[in-house]
Amino acid sequence: MAAGIREKQTVALKRMLNFNVPPVKNSTGEPVWKVLIYDRFGQDIISPLLSVKELRDMGITLHLLLHSDRDAIPDVPAVYFVMPTEENIDRMCQDLRSQLYESYYLNFISAISRSKLEDIANAAIGANVVTQVAKVFDQYLNFITLEDDMFVLCNQNKELVSYRAINRPDITDTEMETIMDTIVDSLFCFFVTLGAIPIIRCSRGTAAEMVAVKLDKKLRENLRDARNSLFTGDTLGAGQFSFQRPLLVLVDRNIDLATPLHHTWTYQALVHDVLDFHLNRVNLEESAGMESSPAGARPKKKNKKSYDLTASDKFWQKHKGSPFPEVAESVQQELESYRAQEDEVKRLKSIMGIEGEDEGAISMLSDNTAKLTSAVSSLPELLEKKRLIDLHTNVATAVLEHIKTRKLDLYFEYEEKIMSKSTLDKSLLDMISDPDGTPEDKMRLFLIYYISSAQAPSEVDLEQYKKALMDAGCNLAPLSYIKQWKAFTKMASAPTSYGNTTPKPLGLFSRVMNTGSQFVMEGVKNLVLKQQNLPVTRILDNLMEMKSNPETDDYRYFDPKMLRGSDSSIPRNKNPFQEAIVFVVGGGNYIEYQNLVDYIKGKQGKHVLYGCSELFNAMQFIKQLSQLGQK
Repeated sequence: MAAGIREKQTVALKRMLNFNVPPVKNSTGEPVWKVLIYDRFGQDIISPLLSVKELRDMGITLHLLLHSDRDAIPDVPAVYFVMPTEENIDRMCQDLRSQLYESYYLNFISAISRSKLEDIANAAIGANVVTQVAKVFDQYLNFITLEDDMFVLCNQNKELVSYRAINRPDITDTEMETIMDTIVDSLFCFFVTLGAIPIIRCSRGTAAEMVAVKLDKKLRENLRDARNSLFTGDTLGAGQFSFQRPLLVLVDRNIDLATPLHHTWTYQALVHDVLDFHLNRVNLEESAGMESSPAGARPKKKNKKSYDLTASDKFWQKHKGSPFPEVAESVQQELESYRAQEDEVKRLKSIMGIEGEDEGAISMLSDNTAKLTSAVSSLPELLEKKRLIDLHTNVATAVLEHIKTRKLDLYFEYEEKIMSKSTLDKSLLDMISDPDGTPEDKMRLFLIYYISSAQAPSEVDLEQYKKALMDAGCNLAPLSYIKQWKAFTKMASAPTSYGNTTPKPLGLFSRVMNTGSQFVMEGVKNLVLKQQNLPVTRILDNLMEMKSNPETDDYRYFDPKMLRGSDSSIPRNKNPFQEAIVFVVGGGNYIEYQNLVDYIKGKQGKHVLYGCSELFNAMQFIKQLSQLGQK
């Protein structure tokens, strides 16, 4: 895992785009030009990893959706990257009959069944193009990598594996089986790409346990089938895993419902919480300038801008886990250093325009030519820097708007106090009945209080809270679900603890308060975070370091490599793990991801990956809870 999952999946995609042979730098430097045909699933997998420019460098001149109207391009090979669904297969057969391309390289995101393969074969024979179907491959790439150490199962049809789908009271066994199979299929693809067989641990009696049982069976069957095993030979040696296997910890979202509702204070999690941030792309609405529209004119349409926050964005990589105030300050510093460089270039230019032939000017010229040459050669770098500064200025400003209008710093601080059982300086009822603040934020706050309290509030108190929430305009449906959930989980005896630290306000901002700054931070608290482990991180810590703890002692243990599966919670392996994957069944969020990243920083030489069945922010999660709570 020293090579992150992002790199492994990117390498696999590049090999596929190169007709399934590893790309070689050939002497001529001209790639083979080809067309890429994908479905929405394929698009979601490729877009966070490869930019259009990188695709072009790989020889992809056109990339089109499978179900769009496509013209025939008879002298060009086509690479397909799609899910093996009925309608996709029908459409591919139609392409073969219409003889759209010179040759066909068919790649399936997830394994295709025998019967569907026969359908394609029949179509090829019928259209007399058998020789043109060059290759058919199962790629086992059915998951989306968002970071070096983070992946999510799907984005299309994610409601099929959502928290709501798994926790519906009226779900049938067959529906549950289907959901579990979908999740297992993706996890299986993930381990094929990683090139490793994990040791699996999971909590009992949860959806996570069903996933573990099925995944263990699937890995086991694949290992037994020696001729077709996906875990032999070249793939396995490539990892660092030849001697050490990773730990897969499967946890159920229900062990911690407070964190996904929590307001947050780090950059990436805030962007996901308050902006439209999706598969590493953030969409912003630009507010149109006020002064430009004359009286009585139609209000200007808001421009939508989208920015990609990628691995190559150094600022993002460095600061996505930093507390927001720090980010604002860093953007400001970057801006100042950029301006200094820009001024230097301008100054040199003005010197270069020297008139007159006196000696001084000549000697200055030769001196400055060298300087100018270096300044010019650093121009592309400067422009890129400028682009990133503008991008983060816009994104951070948009986040700041939300923090200020919704008082998010106060909510964050208050929730941290509730979760760490500290004394509250203002009653919860006051927070809810405060005229400021949105109904959603108040609902989140109350749900966190309700989930984290050792005993549920008395009926009288609850009615009071409910009335206050109703007055604030909240929809109470999520609460009725959480109420059932709390009664149902035996967690009441031992509510999840969130550590006992509260953020320390560092007084208001110092440097950023300068009038020169882009960010007017007045009134926003400068909260500094203390590292505390969230429940998911704590479970991982127990299992990875082999600590004994009542919370995780009865976790089941599976080793797909053992000949006979044994149902035990006794680990065969007594050594701490170097590498682990935490996977949350029922959805995850950037708060947990960031918490794991911070935790593992302190552990030398260890790696952790975070995965989840879907990625949601608090609003999306509340929506699912209210659908579950509606009678």
